[in-house]
Amino acid sequence: MNVSPAFQAFAQEAPQHQQAWSEAVQALGAASALDDKTAALAYLAVMAAARLDSGLPFHVKMAKMHGATRDEVISAVLIGLPAVGNVVTASLPAVLEAYDEE
Repeated sequence: MNVSPAFQAFAQEAPQHQQAWSEAVQALGAASALDDKTAALAYLAVMAAARLDSGLPFHVKMAKMHGATRDEVISAVLIGLPAVGNVVTASLPAVLEAYDEE
């Protein structure tokens, strides 16, 4: 799976920082009580609400790899509507494109 150009630059130009970041992410994942699919869907919801669109394709593929359906991915993105408003809808084109890629 491809990561965003921003994350690629991060890994290439600051490998020690990227390694520390990856270790923290893995430790936080291991500490979570959520199963992989639920965690991936929750992560998509947060990314859409925070408007972190560059990472969406990678994380959509992670959710799909863990068994998330297209409808579940859409619902995860849109669950933020009551809290943050329609800004989450801006993520839908990238999310759907990533999900529908083979």
